[in-house]
Amino acid sequence: MAVTASLPTIGTVIVTAAVDAINPCAIGVMILLVSTLIGMKKDTRKMLRIGLLYIFFVFMTYLTFGLGMTAFVSEIPLALAEYISLGVGIIVIGAGLLEIKDFFWYGQGFSLMIPQKRAKQIHKYINKISVPGAIFLGVFVAAVELPCTGGPYLAITLLLAQQGFNLTAFLLLLVYNLIFVMPLVIILILALLGKNIGAVKQWKQEKRKYMRYIMGLIMIALGWLLMLIANGTINLN
Repeated sequence: MAVTASLPTIGTVIVTAAVDAINPCAIGVMILLVSTLIGMKKDTRKMLRIGLLYIFFVFMTYLTFGLGMTAFVSEIPLALAEYISLGVGIIVIGAGLLEIKDFFWYGQGFSLMIPQKRAKQIHKYINKISVPGAIFLGVFVAAVELPCTGGPYLAITLLLAQQGFNLTAFLLLLVYNLIFVMPLVIILILALLGKNIGAVKQWKQEKRKYMRYIMGLIMIALGWLLMLIANGTINLN
């Protein structure tokens, strides 16, 4: 017997976005960017301008991806959408298990993190940062981060697509992405106030395995939910 539900609620979106927002990948790149700006002794205005441009284009890239996925899935035939939800659910659960693996054996074997080649490219671009470079970097980092941070977001977009592409879906994606970039805004503000960014970096290093553990649990829950929707156990209003 199927269970009828209306998902995802605003609470589902907020909790998932909040956990996704403290992903070590996203925070690590922002710390590197701000540290480089401080080291290059950029003036405060330029640091603010470059930092905000970078954050804005990370935000816009993720939002565009989410809107595109939601619109695409909501328009395809229901039977095909169910198979897509089932497949994505399995992938998201697998990704969640990898995140939990990193709680016990961090960095051993395959992990959801930015590839070393891409990390070197990001480092190169940051060292040559400019206003146009900040725009490019925001888009580039968001694109290469998706394998590391995209699991929960992909699950949310597919859940939203089950109820069609509408104003509610747009607003929920907007909320998700505003929460996702909030730690980046906080890091930038701390740097502008002259606070020690090294403390944030140390906190990230100490807590990263716990971040991945919580992320893994949420990804497994979202993947399982997608599979239940796909096989008809849960019907969305």
